Amino acid sequence: MSGHSHWAGIKHKKAANDAKRGKVWSKVARMIIVAAKNGGGDPSANLSLRYAIDKAKAANMPKDTIEKAIKKGTGDIEGVSFEEILYEGYGPSGVAIMVEVLTDNRNRTGPEIKRIFEKHGGSLGTSGCVNWMFSQPLTRNGFWKSPSAPVRTTCRRWGMFMKSHARRPLTMNLKKPCRIRK
Repeated sequence: MSGHSHWAGIKHKKAANDAKRGKVWSKVARMIIVAAKNGGGDPSANLSLRYAIDKAKAANMPKDTIEKAIKKGTGDIEGVSFEEILYEGYGPSGVAIMVEVLTDNRNRTGPEIKRIFEKHGGSLGTSGCVNWMFSQPLTRNGFWKSPSAPVRTTCRRWGMFMKSHARRPLTMNLKKPCRIRK
């Protein structure tokens, strides 16, 4: 005997899978809570709640957990209060950046976002410093409008691909790690 049991291996694999599942479920639960808080607890009347529930079902979240998250969002059950905050700033080469954040603590999130901006050569701006550059930066259902051509060109120069489709969120994928030149 080598001193190892079959159950020990299973236990470690199960713990790793449970941790991954828990991370996804908590993220989706926060999305459900905010969607229910902003638009009500009826998925047929609240499009963002319906999308969040679809994501929860895709992640195999139990129905009672989904219902509990909806009740927390509508205020039927006491829980942590999440809120959406919009931060604006400038990235490398003066690229306008808008960051939508879901948080339970504004005092912790602000300095954290500022540190991320400064770490990558940008600066966090005040409210409204970037918002005017976009015709309508965020629509009612939470989707980004297409950015202007100079922003797209600058992002390509830094190795980022921006995909924007009608009624879909704007996504940015980093092609390769970029180094900021001074």
